[in-house]
Amino acid sequence: MSKSLILLCLALAMSPCTGLAQVAVHLEPADLHGSRPVSEQTSAAVIRDYLQSWQSLRSAMEQNRADLLEPSFVGMARDKFAETVQQQAVLGIRTKYQDSSHDIQIIFYSPEGLSMELTDKVDYDVEVIDHDHIKTKQRISARYVVVMTPAEVRWRVRVLQGAPLRF
Repeated sequence: MSKSLILLCLALAMSPCTGLAQVAVHLEPADLHGSRPVSEQTSAAVIRDYLQSWQSLRSAMEQNRADLLEPSFVGMARDKFAETVQQQAVLGIRTKYQDSSHDIQIIFYSPEGLSMELTDKVDYDVEVIDHDHIKTKQRISARYVVVMTPAEVRWRVRVLQGAPLRF
């Protein structure tokens, strides 16, 4: 991965306007097997939009507003998170997520350019708040498989599937 792409992603991670001020981002070199090569500009856009999807998810879960998922999520991912937001609202709870680090690698870019697959090892904190009282707080490390798809002016998350890491 080029130095300029790494610098762009680090600048995004440290930019207060993205809401990701305390997030450490590490980019592994792309590990593409039998797929289309990824340009530097496309890689930068995908990583930027993926990191912004965490901000959208954080806002939607904390405010119980599924509409905040729209700019970043489509399909199965949007439906799953929108349902979770709706269930939280019914129960009177909110969830606060704070991602602290991402270790991202692009592993597939479809030949027609309609999807890109990433893996991400994420460290984040989760707080469940029930009627303004913190019920639980925990630190999670998980590995995610992410499928991004291009939309009008940005890449959107179609699949975000994870499993906790076991030590």
